Amino acid sequence: MMSAARIGTVGLGADGPQVGVQGLGCMGMSEFYGDTDEAAARETLETALGAGVTLYDTADMYGQGANEEFLASFVKAHRDEITLATKFANERRPDDPAYRAIRNDPPYIRQAVDASLRRLGVEVIDLYYMHRRDPRVPLAESVGAMGELVAAGKVRWLGLSEVTGAELREAHAVHPITAIQSEWSLFSRDVERSAVGAAADLGVAFVPYSPLGRGFLTGAFQDAASELSDGDMRRRQPRFTGENARHNADLLEPVRRIAKAHDATPGQIALAWVHAQARVHGLPVVPIPGTRKASRVLENVAAAAITLDAAELAELEPIAGQVVGDRYPDMSTTSAARE
Repeated sequence: MMSAARIGTVGLGADGPQVGVQGLGCMGMSEFYGDTDEAAARETLETALGAGVTLYDTADMYGQGANEEFLASFVKAHRDEITLATKFANERRPDDPAYRAIRNDPPYIRQAVDASLRRLGVEVIDLYYMHRRDPRVPLAESVGAMGELVAAGKVRWLGLSEVTGAELREAHAVHPITAIQSEWSLFSRDVERSAVGAAADLGVAFVPYSPLGRGFLTGAFQDAASELSDGDMRRRQPRFTGENARHNADLLEPVRRIAKAHDATPGQIALAWVHAQARVHGLPVVPIPGTRKASRVLENVAAAAITLDAAELAELEPIAGQVVGDRYPDMSTTSAARE
C-alpha cells in the first residue's frame, strides 16, 4: 500500500479558503455506522490534520448534535488551522428517534445556526451548508436568510448539498455559493447531469461525500445485511444487500486490477478517480471520505498522489452505469429526484 505524505491545498471555490485537497467526513464518529471508539476517533482527527487535512465536515443532525459537540474540543485546539463545515435542514426530535423533516424556512435557519455555534463552541462557522432542499420553500428565501448570517458574522461562506445545477445557479444569483456537496463516486455519478457543470461555470467547488461508496468500493464488505452490525445504516441501503450487493461487488474487478498496477488499495483507486474529476471537469474537487481510524486516514490521503491515466479512466468509466440499487431507500430528498 502506498504510504501517505502531507497533501497539497486547493482553493475552495472562487473566493473560499485554501484547504487540503482531501477533507474528512466526521458523521460516522457519532452515528450511522455502528459503535465508535471515541479515543480512536480523536486520534483520527489529529492524524488527519498532521497529514494536511484541513476541511472537517459535520452536521447538526449527526447524533442529533452530538457530532458537533464531539468536535468542539478539537476545533478549539486547532481553530486557526482548520476549515469547519456544518449543515442545517434535517430536523430531528430527541423524543421521537424516527422523526425526520426538511426545514429551509428562515426562522428555522436562524435557530439552527445559533444551536450549531453553541455546540461547536465557536463564534463563526467557516462553511454553512443547506443539507437538503425543501422545494416548498422558495430558494431565494432560504439563501437570503443564509446570506444574512454572513452579514451578521456568524458564517463565512455558504454551501448547498444535494441540489441540481438549476438550483445552484438560482441560489448563486442570490448570494455567492462557495461549495456544493453531494454524493459522487465510481458508483454514484448522477451529479454529472447538471450540478457539476453548473459548479464549474460558476467557480463553485465540489465536495463529494461518500467517495468510497460508503466503504463498498474498498472491498471492506460485500453484503451489508449479513456482515455489518444492526446499527449500521448500510443494512438498509438497496445497493448494499442481497442480489444487488452481489452484482455490484463484481463491478469492482477493474478497480482491483488498477490498484494492483499502482501498488495501491481499491479504496485508493476509487479516491484517485474522484480526485481526477477535478481535471476532467475543470473545477476544485475536495472529497471528504469518512473514517474513524487513523490508519484509514493515512491510506485515504495517499490516494491524492495517484494519477490515473486516460486508459485507466476509460476502464473505470462504465462502472456507475452498471450499478443496481438506489443510494437511499427513499431518494425523494436528493437532487436526483428533482432533475
